[in-house]
Amino acid sequence: MANSALLVMDVQRDVVAIADDGSGYLSRLRRAIDGARAAGIPVIYVVMGLRPGDPEVSPRNRVMANVVRAGLFTEGAAGTEIHHDVAPQQGDVVVTKRRGSAFSGSDLDLVLRARDIDSLVLTGIATSAVVLSTLWHAIDLDFGLTVLADACLDTDPEVHRMLTEKLFPQWADVVDVEDWLKAVAPR
Repeated sequence: MANSALLVMDVQRDVVAIADDGSGYLSRLRRAIDGARAAGIPVIYVVMGLRPGDPEVSPRNRVMANVVRAGLFTEGAAGTEIHHDVAPQQGDVVVTKRRGSAFSGSDLDLVLRARDIDSLVLTGIATSAVVLSTLWHAIDLDFGLTVLADACLDTDPEVHRMLTEKLFPQWADVVDVEDWLKAVAPR
């Protein structure tokens, strides 16, 4: 785990308000973040941020056009802030992306390469959006991958289950937070 980073993706106030199912998601994610810090694993936050006026959004991109119509992700808006229950600490990196993948329109790859990180631990909302997009992108960039299944959340529980139980295991280690914490705990 020496060359790993924990990615906390799109856990922004508006997204949590839409997706949180009352299952203790933020508490599990907080445990993963605290465990990563204790193990010396960098925590990198990834947020979606669109400039006022949305100059980076093409009307041909249905997903992004729907995001704009919903009034989500405008830089500086309160709902775009990282949820206070899992807020970054001094020294954590926050990367702003412009599309679904944590790599799209961001400097994430530069941050990872500068720190010689070659393995990613993925968490975030939504499993079928940022987690899936980032996983595919990271595969193409030759990163080792772990997905913390219960530190990912989706508005559709069946889609989350299908991705974490059937699709993701083909390309990544898929584990729960508690099992991952046992593996990375300082000895």
